[in-house]
Amino acid sequence: MRYLYNLFCYILVPFVLVRLLWQSRKVPGYRHRVRERFGYFDCPEIYQNGIWVHAVSVGETLVAVPLIRAIQARHPNVPITLTNMTPTGAERAKALLGDTIFHVYVPYDLPNVVQRFLKKVKPRLLILIETELWPNMLHYCHATKIKILLANARLSERSAKRYARISRIVRIMLRQLDAIAAQTEDDAKRFEHLGISSNKIHVTGSIKFDMQIPASALESTDILRMQLGINKKIWVAASTHPGEEKSILEAFLRVRERFTDCLLILVPRHPERASDIAKLCRAQALPVALRSKNEFTDQAVLLVDTMGELMSFYSIAHVVFVGGSLVSTGGHNLLEPALFSLPIISGPHLFNFAQAALLLEKAEALTIINNEKELACEVIKFLENEELSEEYGQRACQVVAENRGALDRHIKIIFALFNNSAASGRDCFLNLFRLRGKPARTATRGEHCIAPLWTPQRPCLRCKQRRFLTFKT
Repeated sequence: MRYLYNLFCYILVPFVLVRLLWQSRKVPGYRHRVRERFGYFDCPEIYQNGIWVHAVSVGETLVAVPLIRAIQARHPNVPITLTNMTPTGAERAKALLGDTIFHVYVPYDLPNVVQRFLKKVKPRLLILIETELWPNMLHYCHATKIKILLANARLSERSAKRYARISRIVRIMLRQLDAIAAQTEDDAKRFEHLGISSNKIHVTGSIKFDMQIPASALESTDILRMQLGINKKIWVAASTHPGEEKSILEAFLRVRERFTDCLLILVPRHPERASDIAKLCRAQALPVALRSKNEFTDQAVLLVDTMGELMSFYSIAHVVFVGGSLVSTGGHNLLEPALFSLPIISGPHLFNFAQAALLLEKAEALTIINNEKELACEVIKFLENEELSEEYGQRACQVVAENRGALDRHIKIIFALFNNSAASGRDCFLNLFRLRGKPARTATRGEHCIAPLWTPQRPCLRCKQRRFLTFKT
């Protein structure tokens, strides 16, 4: 199985490079720092032997940031390396963490690339944010005794069924994890059903409940209000996806019949789609302005084609629709607008944020709609009734306050693993690199060879297994 997986990955490399080039048409960042994705970079020695945090893109990075800050606050001398898959995630990491961490793109899941990365960074602990499992990444970390934590872990019922179809492969990967910090009891049970020991699973809650309003968002409130019009009603449609904007714009036309000066701030999940969305606005005869051009006057729609400003726009909103929920994407973070005590509207597809949605619904702080007509009615209802809007917002904020604490629980798990990891990882890396291509040796008395599945190397002369060899007393 491992041979086939690695062969498939190597065959895909040319196509991956073509895809990077294609993506760079709209996001130039994809053509930069490509060498890092193949493990070619220089890691300063001060960032070695620390913690490696991997966050795929923006959403995961926003979860990783408070976790990293908490680690730095408690143990400022522990070096941290943060990896991302996307340029947007890298930009947010740089903006929020600056030079306090070492940033590099995550290595592609090729054996030699992962080994090259590990040789340079030499992490003692790998923290994977939410659900990001790569066979070679997990295998080589496990083989070199790097502790692995799946943090803020979630596993929807839909994903669990999909993983169950390839349970043999998934079980191997999950067993290489040292700990899972599951968001809910349901998530924990799904992981357990996939074959991981219950001793490794900890129910911690979601780090998203521990997020704070950034000072920059509060500082920009008055400026944005002045630019956009102090007396305007403002509706923010956040993290929207293809197929949602048309419904949102049709709903907005209905809202404009009741509130002629209402402003729609439309924040697509992927800013590179701004030009396509602008065409939709013009097709509906709605004047549209681009945030990147600072066009604010007499526009019905402000299209946010920049990164990192969503929280600032929440600070001036009267009502919020959270996207990724009218289409089957699974929804996005409902707790960020809750921090601002805002009434929250969402579509029905919330399987990626089921816990937050359930808590908000129970508290009567979340309104679920199914189409543009219902969306328009709910927006109008909240804009008309300030008292009702305030009640919903306060209940949403209370839900967040009552569910804090996941961050502290994560920190305890992290440093229990970190303190039990190899002091420097040096012996592990000698096994991984010095022995490659050299004759195998026999495990001596008092030793045994660990033969992880999926890593064909030289045979041990004692057990005759053709596996990667680490010798443990």
